[in-house]
Amino acid sequence: MKKILLLLVCIALTLLVGGLSGFLTSESISNWYVYLNKPSFNPPNAIFGPVWAILYLLMGISLYLIIQSPKRSVFYLSIFFVQLFLNFCWSFIFFYYHQIGWALVEIILLWLSIFVMLISFYRLNKWAAIINIPYLLWVSFATILNYALYVLN
Repeated sequence: MKKILLLLVCIALTLLVGGLSGFLTSESISNWYVYLNKPSFNPPNAIFGPVWAILYLLMGISLYLIIQSPKRSVFYLSIFFVQLFLNFCWSFIFFYYHQIGWALVEIILLWLSIFVMLISFYRLNKWAAIINIPYLLWVSFATILNYALYVLN
């Protein structure tokens, strides 16, 4: 029972972080983002919510797997929370402050932190790393999209 509760807490934590950043910056989507020049590969806005929900779910499961590892340490948890913090901050830099260029710099740091997390997690629990590959791929796409928005605007 404790393991199920811990899993639910890990998932709830990541979903809460994602949901909070989305909620606090959502007004900018209709008041600012909609008016930006967008590249042809920009997905519809309705895609972002479900994709991020799945990614936060996977991040929560990954966190649970790391916590359950007998070799876990503050190092692994720190890497996880650094990338989660950078993830949270990107929404504010981009949507709230409308700083597309600084958001690009920040998302590159986010990508690097996710990459380091994957490499580190793989040493501890390969599934904790593997289930975050979609996250790295999505942030790779988001980085390209952020760059295109920077160039076009």
